[in-house]
Amino acid sequence: MSKRSLALTAASFAALFYGANYTIAKDVMPAYIEPFGFIVVRVFGASLLFWFISFWGPKERIDKTDYFRIFAAAFFGVGLNMLTFFEGLSLTSPINASVIMISVPIIVLGLSTFFLKEKLTFLKIVGMLIGLSGAFLIIVYGKGDQVTAANPALGNLLVFINAVSYAGYIIIVKKITEKYHPFTFIKWMYTIGFLLVLPFGYNQLIDVQVTDIPVSIFLKIGYVILFATFGTYICNIFAIRQLKPTTVAVFIYLQPLLASVFAIMLGSDQIDVIKILAAILICIGVYLATKKPTKV
Repeated sequence: MSKRSLALTAASFAALFYGANYTIAKDVMPAYIEPFGFIVVRVFGASLLFWFISFWGPKERIDKTDYFRIFAAAFFGVGLNMLTFFEGLSLTSPINASVIMISVPIIVLGLSTFFLKEKLTFLKIVGMLIGLSGAFLIIVYGKGDQVTAANPALGNLLVFINAVSYAGYIIIVKKITEKYHPFTFIKWMYTIGFLLVLPFGYNQLIDVQVTDIPVSIFLKIGYVILFATFGTYICNIFAIRQLKPTTVAVFIYLQPLLASVFAIMLGSDQIDVIKILAAILICIGVYLATKKPTKV
């Protein structure tokens, strides 16, 4: 199997792991752990795993000038990304959140145009506008089940901010992966990320009643750490090394489908017209934005 095929497989597994995360993480918070407290647990657990596997990686020295880039990757890929996502998910529904996340490829395209000097065509501009209209549609009008979505408007907005943050992370980390092996920098990225999220989640974490948490919830916490965080980031980093940022971002498209399947199977959400319309608009926008111009 070629490196490109392996990278595409890794990106697919990342989408699978994260697709289930919408519903599984929703079952943990805020009933047992508040969102920010859960993030501290998630990042700390993943940091330990990344440090553990780093012993099997190559012995590389990080240039001092690259620590700022790693800090930026930690801020956008761990700190702001997770804080807005988990808080947003606790307020909205799993399907709402997953639909908004498929605006990431459009945002990546826009950032790639600005930072990586990718050519911006009229078709790409139209695509970005259509796709973003779908995201704003669900932010303003998307409604989830009243039990699972306490404040869908605010939750949807926070998830959208998370999408922008994640798109920025993909652009930033691309440069790092071209220079270092993933095991060299990801442990530092997550360590910095842990320090960024700790002040926000410490008070919520110490309020957790560990004895009240059932085994099933501990297993779901384990899934979020091992698969939705550690596994997803390893798969995405490997994919980003071999593929363009816009190609990796395309796999976000799988998340609404996977999240919907898991959420509906577990009775955590339901399909409605707004979600379908928003998904269609975003998919059309992404298709137009990533479509190669026809050669005459």
